[in-house]
Amino acid sequence: MTFPMPPVSTPDLAWLHQRLTIDAEAAGLLDVAYRILDTPVGPLLLAATEAGLVRVAYVVDGLDDVLGELAARISPRILESPARLDTAAAQLDEYFEGARSSFDLPLDLRLATGFRRDVITHLPDIAYGHTASYAEVAAAAGSPRAVRAVGTACAKNPLPVVIPCHRVVRSDGGIGQYAGGVDAKRILLSLETAA
Repeated sequence: MTFPMPPVSTPDLAWLHQRLTIDAEAAGLLDVAYRILDTPVGPLLLAATEAGLVRVAYVVDGLDDVLGELAARISPRILESPARLDTAAAQLDEYFEGARSSFDLPLDLRLATGFRRDVITHLPDIAYGHTASYAEVAAAAGSPRAVRAVGTACAKNPLPVVIPCHRVVRSDGGIGQYAGGVDAKRILLSLETAA
């Protein structure tokens, strides 16, 4: 004879999740922690390994798709564990409030390789409140003819906002494309020029 399980309350579920997170972290079984942060450009997924922030993704990209990519490229041991991302979340909140112009976070750049990694390592050189053209970024990365590849590198930037690919615009002054959408890019650029 089986007896139906009583429903589990929301506080009990929250406690169980917190306990699982603590135990997984203590046992070294939590390879990627993530959380969702509400921002003026929409919800952002933040993910970190023990090495540092590894992914910032617009949730419109599809939460399951982003988590699936992290599982395939880093580790399937992923858990919603906001505490590991408290510093990143606080710095992003400060950025969106206009109180921070750069980020001081350990970064795990393993999702960017080759020329794409060369490009994104040059993006923080674009000063807050300023922009650079795709051609200027290509030249800074050592490949002045690779303008289209710079566009791809910006589109594939695993850490948008934190690594400021939104500051890269077209040579004719057009805003260009952006992973979070053109409206998000406009908001970010407006926020920075208003400060």
